[in-house]
Amino acid sequence: MKNIVDLPLPFENLEPSLQNRINTQAQIVTLNRGDDVYFADKLKDYVYVVKKGKIKSYQLNIENGKEQTLYIYSNNHIFDTVIILDGEDHDVCYEVLEESTLVMYPIEFIRNLLYHSPEFSRKFYLYMAQQMRYIEEMLTDVSLYPTAERVIKLILQDFKPSNIFRFNILEGLSHTETANLIGTVRNVLERHLKNLKNENMIDIVNRKIQVLDAEKLLKKVNLLA
Repeated sequence: MKNIVDLPLPFENLEPSLQNRINTQAQIVTLNRGDDVYFADKLKDYVYVVKKGKIKSYQLNIENGKEQTLYIYSNNHIFDTVIILDGEDHDVCYEVLEESTLVMYPIEFIRNLLYHSPEFSRKFYLYMAQQMRYIEEMLTDVSLYPTAERVIKLILQDFKPSNIFRFNILEGLSHTETANLIGTVRNVLERHLKNLKNENMIDIVNRKIQVLDAEKLLKKVNLLA
């Protein structure tokens, strides 16, 4: 069997007649950075796929202001796949981090594909499995591992194409947004980045982290674990 991480995402590279059916249902939505986006009701009617840009999904504790980023959607990521299955509300917040282009499909059309198209449903459920594994790993990291290790893992994952939910997402992110990805705060993140830079493992140019020595980073993760 082909490795799961090499499989195309659910809306791409399908059998031609199925691909054409999906393409005819697609509508394009463009969002600007900072747009106030409220998806709660829309997600019951439409499925959204990010084709360009970045949109953050997060939970916020209003009482203490603490924020935890769940996903940064980009690169063909599908919004909130659970709603497609159960139709229930999902109380999360969204923020447009940069100009983004989304493709939207009627949710009932997608549900019909899940029931009647083995090719589409197989890819969709494999995609969902990767989402579940990502959330499990994120919760485990936040609960069990020190911040220094979480920072290094995030940097390494950003360069790993098989990690579809963290690959190439750090470019252009503020340190505050990056910290929210791993359940910490900006000053703690910046201290760890400074240490890694002083040890010549990374460099930071125009807000983009560059890995100078991946082997050293891997060894440091093993030492911290």
